[in-house]
Amino acid sequence: MIPGSAVYHVVEAMVPLYTAAVLGYASVRWLKAFSDEQCAGINHFVALYAVPVLIFHMVSTNDPYHMNERLIAADSLQKAVMLLALTAWAFWAHFRRRRGKASAAAASPIKWVVTNFSVASLPNTIIMGVPLLDGMYGSVSGGLMKQIVVMQFCIWYNVVIFLYEFMAARDSTSKIRPVLPGAEESGDRIGENGGGSIDDERCQQQVVVNIEITEMAAAPDSAAKEPEAAAEKELSTDGIPAVAQELSTDGIPAAAPAPVMHIVWMTVKKLLQIPNTYASLLGLIWSLMSSRFGISMPKIVNDSLFTIYTTAVGLSMFSSGTFIARQSRFVPCGYTIASLSMVLRFLIGPVVMLLVSLAIGMHGTLLHIAVVQAALPLAITSFVYAEEYKVHADIMSTGVILGIFISLPVTIVYYILLGL
Repeated sequence: MIPGSAVYHVVEAMVPLYTAAVLGYASVRWLKAFSDEQCAGINHFVALYAVPVLIFHMVSTNDPYHMNERLIAADSLQKAVMLLALTAWAFWAHFRRRRGKASAAAASPIKWVVTNFSVASLPNTIIMGVPLLDGMYGSVSGGLMKQIVVMQFCIWYNVVIFLYEFMAARDSTSKIRPVLPGAEESGDRIGENGGGSIDDERCQQQVVVNIEITEMAAAPDSAAKEPEAAAEKELSTDGIPAVAQELSTDGIPAAAPAPVMHIVWMTVKKLLQIPNTYASLLGLIWSLMSSRFGISMPKIVNDSLFTIYTTAVGLSMFSSGTFIARQSRFVPCGYTIASLSMVLRFLIGPVVMLLVSLAIGMHGTLLHIAVVQAALPLAITSFVYAEEYKVHADIMSTGVILGIFISLPVTIVYYILLGL
């Protein structure tokens, strides 16, 4: 059975996280110490500086030549299975919507892919996993937890960010900015954040083949055909004929579909500008060199990094607390979605890990460690990225706050069941 000292060490790891979250909540809800812009700035600092430095530290201090191949294979296979299954569902939902069997206003399936994947597959292995599994299976589990989080930083968080950037690039190519009578005074826009309004006048959009959408021109119904004929003949500024845009069924011009490869290329270029990409790559290069040749990080560099990456966890929880404080209710995503996310986190994820681990021949303590770590709470970093890209941050914040509280009894149950 788990010794009481191990449970105490887990509580020691949990309380500071909740302290930071409660302080963030109180600072906004009661003290009014931070505005919405300032809260966004805190989260932006964590995403842009603290987390990348933490990634570099974790990856650079790992020994890539002495990693457990079976555990890494099982962890990678579990995440790949979850991602492929969710992607298959997204394609099904996309074609179902195109055939008119689902609401066109429904949320993009890609948003649910990245959210469900993060909830099911990205555990908090270092902060919660190390003290908990040390008490269950001994000190050897701490090194295994670090190997899993290194793989998350090097591969899977980059996959998540790629999906976020893909959605951002896709949305940027399909925004519609109409110019209607009086629009300059009212500031109304269509196609931004899903909002805007349009009167009964017919609109005309010019879309050039470089995917940039230009201004719209509105004309009275009595003269609708004349601008349509002119638009077909009109050339864009670079000499490329503009293409007329048809109105959708609700009277709002339908967005021009952008070529997928163009969006992918835009996403890759943006990904190459993100600090996380360089942090994981540079960390991997340093770990390969230092482990091979016994090179140590200079103390002045190591201490400089320390001052930044130690802020990542605390400020992430603080940001989560400020986010909840700005919502209308304590569980912003609702109890139904919160319950489903808990099932995905603490049941579906571990079960998939158990199945793939058995499939590759894992057994004994290593199998138990693989399953229990899959039942750890949602990684705090997942909320930071969700808030940064404004994609289901309510679900992520709930997953982090509730998940930390629920994880202790859940992992103990898995520990007992696996030991039977």
